[in-house]
Amino acid sequence: MTQGATIDRYMSRDLVTLAPGLEITRAVATLIEHDISAAPVVDDLGRLVGILTAKDCFRAVLHAHYHQELGDTVSGYMTLKVETLDTGMGVVTAAQRFLESNHRRYPVMQDGRLVGIITRMDLLRAFQAES
Repeated sequence: MTQGATIDRYMSRDLVTLAPGLEITRAVATLIEHDISAAPVVDDLGRLVGILTAKDCFRAVLHAHYHQELGDTVSGYMTLKVETLDTGMGVVTAAQRFLESNHRRYPVMQDGRLVGIITRMDLLRAFQAES
């Protein structure tokens, strides 16, 4: 593996993002429509304010089941504390971060802006390509 390989070569740049004020039912439909298990949540200025995962959606669905109502918005269910990686991070360092956490994906930032997402599979592809 090339020591200088960075995650920006392997991350997804074509992002599906959600707004905090989006109805949770529409957010769930968006995840299903795009066959993704999470999406970054960005405010009107494009700043990352959270992430909505399939697990977060389960909370919404279970709440609806128990209370016979599915309402609220993404902001009511999203994960607020979002760990991110920087575009210049090496793929080996990123793999270590994945090993040390339960995360399946990380939003990727450049100069404080959301520019991509890197997943476990993206890194496996990176290791295969760099071998």
